[in-house]
Amino acid sequence: MTGMSSEAPTTGAPFPTMAPRSTGAKVRMRNIVAIASGKGGVGKTWFAITLSHALSKRGCRTLLFDGDLGLANVDIQLGLMPPHDLGSVIAGKKTLNQATTPYPAGGFDVIAGRSGSGSLANIPPGRLQILTEDLLLMSQSYDRVILDLGAGVGKSIRLLSRAAGAVLVVTSDEPTSLADAYAFIKITAMERRDVDIRIVVNACNSTREGERTYQTLFKACQGFLKISPPLLGIVRRDTRVRESIRNQTPILTRYPNAEAAMDVEAIAERLLQG
Repeated sequence: MTGMSSEAPTTGAPFPTMAPRSTGAKVRMRNIVAIASGKGGVGKTWFAITLSHALSKRGCRTLLFDGDLGLANVDIQLGLMPPHDLGSVIAGKKTLNQATTPYPAGGFDVIAGRSGSGSLANIPPGRLQILTEDLLLMSQSYDRVILDLGAGVGKSIRLLSRAAGAVLVVTSDEPTSLADAYAFIKITAMERRDVDIRIVVNACNSTREGERTYQTLFKACQGFLKISPPLLGIVRRDTRVRESIRNQTPILTRYPNAEAAMDVEAIAERLLQG
């Protein structure tokens, strides 16, 4: 890729499809992809929705799990009014299967968080562990599970991220976004040395600008953490992203030929290739 250091790999570790039911949890979790950011406001949830849609278009049975336990908003961006959400599951009233809502327009399923409430942010670790184990079991029914994490590096976010075989860290070119993305990568790598972390640079004015942003983060990770997270893709800035969110319609439905839509399509393709 133009402007990319020869030291920076462009693909991550092998990313196999869903494992058979007889295998262990470590194999099964490889079809779970966590979307993280460190900082809010970088388009993480929009990216998780669009990636889920793009994977579904490629024939993957996909589940989008809203793991933002503080300020969930997947259902808001999709214009969904699910009869049950994650709050019902954590309260012990419903199972994850019962809280799953099909989203026919995108061809994927959704487990919504509790919108407009921070009530799930302080879930006890034991209950969160049970939720994670339930998600691992449920993931056997899907080719890909996209786990939209909350912003930051809180304990609940880190615990949920451990269910994922790959973690996609979304950043923008803002210094605070890069600093928080680095902080998330540092803590995650300290806790899981074998974690498959990949970088997505969002809302770039150009591909070249996105490559420069990635290089800044890559050099910090390589210099201080001795790890080399690869670039999974760059999503260009596109006014139609905001329009699709405002209309509560996925960009791949409303503006399938938009630059940002095509960029996420390319990222989905690379993810499936390994």
